[in-house]
Amino acid sequence: MKTSELQYELPPELIAQRPIEPRDASRLMIVDRAARSWRHGRFAEIAGLFSSGDCLVRNVTRVIPARFSSRRETGARIDGLFLREIDPGRWSALLTGARRVRDGEWLRLEGGPWRIAIEARGDRGECVVRVDPPDPAIAVLDVAGETPLPPYIRRAADTPATLRDEDRARYQTVFARTPGAVAAPTAGLHFTPPLFSALRERGVSVADVTLHVGLGTFRPVEVDDLRDHVMHREWYELPPAAAKTIQAARERGRRIVAVGTTSVRVLETVARSGPLDAASGWTDIFIHPRFEFRATDVLLTNFHLPGSTLLALVCAFAGRDLTLAAYAEAVRERYRFFSYGDAMLIR
Repeated sequence: MKTSELQYELPPELIAQRPIEPRDASRLMIVDRAARSWRHGRFAEIAGLFSSGDCLVRNVTRVIPARFSSRRETGARIDGLFLREIDPGRWSALLTGARRVRDGEWLRLEGGPWRIAIEARGDRGECVVRVDPPDPAIAVLDVAGETPLPPYIRRAADTPATLRDEDRARYQTVFARTPGAVAAPTAGLHFTPPLFSALRERGVSVADVTLHVGLGTFRPVEVDDLRDHVMHREWYELPPAAAKTIQAARERGRRIVAVGTTSVRVLETVARSGPLDAASGWTDIFIHPRFEFRATDVLLTNFHLPGSTLLALVCAFAGRDLTLAAYAEAVRERYRFFSYGDAMLIR
């Protein structure tokens, strides 16, 4: 499949810049794959679309405040994005303007007593940096970091503190638990505690998995043929309790409903090896048209960027023609797109 086949026209004003209130007030497009049709609803009513025995699989990764700023001795600002902690006091990070910084040159982190220095360099500004003092990354970023909003959500340098606090709370699911993501699993942003109560009252089980969303979620596909794209690696875990819950639903012939593309990546990674048993590790699974789904029956997802690997996954699940027709309908109906936008349930 050509990357050009994943393009669609999107008016810029439909890219949601702020979260809607309350969370479950977002719109929901319900897509029927068999009938090749759709209808419009509200997320607050989603519990009524489930049946007793269905299993909802959600990603409990927690977004860390991964964006940070540092200063050279000259006062020049160098912005960064934390990717992962390699060892105590050593990070993998993306630095803007890294070419201007000498190896070993100390940069002062804004908002705290720490400083960083480049130890090694990779591609596209990715670096290994040394942190002094070598406190745990989460402790450092809780003080010196900010919410890693995607680039299409625009925030000026003088954004009020109230909006920054709103982003820190809202660019996080209500069920987030395990720190490690640098982007939110956005399909889960619509859920509220009362919605989970309603689902459980209908007899829907919930299985918690983890996939730490990485830098690749921000990167476009830069090859003409999707088969040539090298997928980023992300750490995942399917715990024993979640595996047992999913297996019980499958044995009863009930549906496995994945909340977001990240949950799909966990399910289908494990399913490649056979039964959905407990597992963890790194996955670079790339799901695009002609992929055979083995563990996902229903997909809940947001509306994704043109030409992205996330849109390729949705096209693989629903078919390209139906997916792009539904996207065109969403544009006509003025749905809100991307991370803070509306949702789609594909069944």
